[in-house]
Amino acid sequence: MWTSFNVVKKVKFLLKHHHGQKVKIGHAGTLDPLASGLLILCYGPMTKLINEFQDLEKEYTGTIQLGGITPSLDRETKVSETFPTDHISNELIAEKASSMIGIQWQQPPLYSAKWHQGERAYHLARKGEKIELPERQIEIVDFQITGREGLEVHFNVRCSKGTYIRSLARDFGIALNSGAYLKALRRTAIGPHRVESALSIDELIELLKKPEE
Repeated sequence: MWTSFNVVKKVKFLLKHHHGQKVKIGHAGTLDPLASGLLILCYGPMTKLINEFQDLEKEYTGTIQLGGITPSLDRETKVSETFPTDHISNELIAEKASSMIGIQWQQPPLYSAKWHQGERAYHLARKGEKIELPERQIEIVDFQITGREGLEVHFNVRCSKGTYIRSLARDFGIALNSGAYLKALRRTAIGPHRVESALSIDELIELLKKPEE
């Protein structure tokens, strides 16, 4: 499983050997360890544009699991509590998804890279420490339900920077008077940049093997 950190480390290694010298490189928005999809990397002078890329709207597809919650709000940790789901109809799902569109305040997951008193929140969470991260204002631009298989709800969402889809899944469960956590996530776009146009690590390796013209 590639993490954002590991991708940056690998590409930095590849570019160093390709150019024969160290290069400065960074990414424009972390992907959760269990997520896949688009990761924009900037190197050399382009690292000055990282903040501009981070400010762009994001788009994701994914799956929300109904009926339970986990401490990490995704599959990283085990289900800690279950909730009734018999009352959840397709109509209710569509209604609550629509109600979540707009500007709102969202609390980040405890298992996140947010800083708290000089330490990453996920380090504190994994040690069992109870902390409360401040809410931040985000915008859900669009939230569409694309399918349902039992307690699995498939979705597509467009949102502002700083939005945690794991928190959206948690809040969606609360809106349904049940529980929910994020089962799968894929980032499909950052602004106008889409995952279909991105290179995989293997494709980048092959590209760098070609002699420069």
